[in-house]
Amino acid sequence: MLNDKLKNYGHLHVLVFIAGFTAILGQLISIEAVSLVWYRMLLALIFMGVYVYFSKAKIRISFQSILKLGFAGIVIALHWITFFGAIKVSNISITLAMFSTGAFFASFIEPLIYKRKLIGYEILFGILVIIGVFIITQSELHYWLGIILGIISAFLSSLFAVLNGKFLEKHSATVISFYEFISGVLFISLYLLFSGTGFTPEFFALHLSDIIYLLILASVCTAYAFIASVYVMRYISPYTVVLTYNLEPIYGIILAVIIFPEKEKMSTNFYIGAAIIIGVVLFNGILKNSRKKRQKRAIST
Repeated sequence: MLNDKLKNYGHLHVLVFIAGFTAILGQLISIEAVSLVWYRMLLALIFMGVYVYFSKAKIRISFQSILKLGFAGIVIALHWITFFGAIKVSNISITLAMFSTGAFFASFIEPLIYKRKLIGYEILFGILVIIGVFIITQSELHYWLGIILGIISAFLSSLFAVLNGKFLEKHSATVISFYEFISGVLFISLYLLFSGTGFTPEFFALHLSDIIYLLILASVCTAYAFIASVYVMRYISPYTVVLTYNLEPIYGIILAVIIFPEKEKMSTNFYIGAAIIIGVVLFNGILKNSRKKRQKRAIST
């Protein structure tokens, strides 16, 4: 039993490592962000469809539910577009540091969606996150567009995470992701059609390296990561999973520094600010976990 638990913990950290590697692929793929996300969601949808077919998962839901999941799919598409857009105009370290502010946004979005009161320490943590961002911008202001896109991406990520938490009360994770990916592909396709920037011969003329990286991104970093994370959550508590996923920026920044040492060379202020933000995110997860455990003990006694 202990060995099984250790295996699942190890598997979870592999998944977090894969999540951090997503940013590396965003840097390696040469096409611009909108096209990148269209290919990612389309290929991931195909892989997901294969999984649904062979697993015989039931995906029939009401039209109202499809509309709700469709909205979340647009949010996810915009999140990924701003995430990869931030990488393209700045670098991985800036993007992942800003992405860490998602916990700050979630602390304000959750009370609205779940109709609960704000928690005092979350407000304090929010202030600390703002201080961390301020410290980073003092020395990295030339990356201002990447900072803005990274923060928008973090907000959208928090929004769809909270929405998905609500959807999981009624639907399986497979159903949620399947319809969200369909919506995301349709949304970006419409944008590309009406903007006149996509579906040209050049749009489909991909370098071999881009095709390989896109296949890895869609299969390993999207479809597999999703299916595996659902599997892991059967054996590890959701709180532990969420807390561990907060290590994604750390893994990603370390990978970026190793793979792109020149491009990812940052100032001391950046690392101080990033340490504050990531530290707050991790501490927030620990406090939430211990708070849930105390509540469970209180209910059982």
